[in-house]
Amino acid sequence: MKTDAGLWIDHRNAVVVILKEKGEETKHINSNMEKHVRFGGGAQGNTEEDIRDRRFANHLNKYYDEVITCLGNATSILVFGPGEAKVELKNRIENDKIKNCSVNIETVDKMTDNQIESKVRNYFLQSV
Repeated sequence: MKTDAGLWIDHRNAVVVILKEKGEETKHINSNMEKHVRFGGGAQGNTEEDIRDRRFANHLNKYYDEVITCLGNATSILVFGPGEAKVELKNRIENDKIKNCSVNIETVDKMTDNQIESKVRNYFLQSV
């Protein structure tokens, strides 16, 4: 059975739409993360900024793992959103040896849940 999935993602939340033969399912995943602030600076050892960057990266990894788990056995995935999160997630999916699916990305701005669901449906209807 073929399963398609599409999701809008940024570093704070993801809206995942799973299309199945008998309908669709929409899930919301929240990263519970504050906005990440990057600091420039000198070459010091374990500065506060380095510790914060590592904590941010670890938190993102857990968030992406949760999103990937939510995608289940999708064979085709559309990832879209405004920032870097879509590319980071695509790379995680492609590097995950368990996944055997195609992943496409698109840059879009903020969208409502209805717009996200419509975009995912239209994308996969056109690719049939």
